Amino acid sequence: MKITDLRCAVIGQHPIVRIVTDEGLHGLGEVEFTKPYIKPFVLHFREALIGEDPTDVERCMLKIRQRGSFKPYGAAVSAIEHALWDIAGKAANVPVYKLLGGKVRDRVRVYNGSIRRKRSGDRPEDYAEDVKWMMERPENFFMIKQGISFHSKMKDTIADFHYGVRQNNSDFHGAMDQGQISERGFNHMLDCVAAMKEVLGDKVSLALDCGPGWFLNDAIRFARAVEKYNLMWLEDMLTGDYVPWVNPQAYRELTVSTTTPIHTGEQIYSRHNFKELIETQAVRVVGPDPADIGGIAELKWVAEHAYMHSIMMAPHGTANGLLGLGALINVCATLPANYIAFEYPSASDPWWKDIVIGLPERIVTDSHVDLLEAPGLGLDIDAEAARPYLQEEDADFFLP
Repeated sequence: MKITDLRCAVIGQHPIVRIVTDEGLHGLGEVEFTKPYIKPFVLHFREALIGEDPTDVERCMLKIRQRGSFKPYGAAVSAIEHALWDIAGKAANVPVYKLLGGKVRDRVRVYNGSIRRKRSGDRPEDYAEDVKWMMERPENFFMIKQGISFHSKMKDTIADFHYGVRQNNSDFHGAMDQGQISERGFNHMLDCVAAMKEVLGDKVSLALDCGPGWFLNDAIRFARAVEKYNLMWLEDMLTGDYVPWVNPQAYRELTVSTTTPIHTGEQIYSRHNFKELIETQAVRVVGPDPADIGGIAELKWVAEHAYMHSIMMAPHGTANGLLGLGALINVCATLPANYIAFEYPSASDPWWKDIVIGLPERIVTDSHVDLLEAPGLGLDIDAEAARPYLQEEDADFFLP
């Protein structure tokens, strides 16, 4: 089998990778809806892959993996890797999890970081109302993740929240505020945590998406101050979204200063950049995204290495879409006992459920999703249903 074409179309806001072969099989991969600009980076790899056998996934990846980088540009390599596995599974007529060593669980636990409504504000009562709405949803999520501090609007809506430079374009995805947090801002965050925990109790766990943007002194003080709430984790305090470095020394100092678990990893590309974080036990939880780290095999390698160092695993995935859901399900079915849950992803538009083939009527039940038993990653796109959403330049996207 040979690759005859590599295509990329932006459908809705998601760049979708489609690899076509000379045997009629095709594979799909999906990029987060926050990255519609990635299309040309995907197509950059077209000539390198044409003529390769897509079922030799690792041989193909050896040609392109070194061209990826920290979020967002590892997404191109990652989505191509997903599409290669999709073809490999279809060629073997098995789900991809069978090719990754087989499943260790029949259902995969997920948490809610993406199913949201617009919060009424940034006051403690607004946060309390928001988590109440989420905990009462039919998915019965075991855990909710909420954005605070620099990963929320409170940095703008709370007067004198911090003493750093304020971004005038803070709505630009990836713009980062940073600075010493004021006493007022610090106490406001604590009030919001207390209000959420009063609603959730010990029935639904709470994690906080915090940054990046914190300095180490504030991060240590806050992590200690919330110890009594038994939070699942504090995420991306020091580095995170669109920060192309890791800073394991600072994370280790934070981690050993508190009993609150510290989490990072969604922006990190390749297993090599997790090495020091894991081997120095600089964090308690890693959260790579299969659509950013370099693919599902890369994520599995990190999970196994973390397992050997007693570090927990909770993959990121909030904007990965419904095809991205297939990648998350297949790899997480194979992960060791340090796996907690993956972040259940959303799509850019509600009509995605009408164009994706292979989804169950109800996807999440009691905070779990069932494995997809169809070959490959288990999902496909209905070409006719999707055609109205194609841009004119992508009219040939679904051709053989």
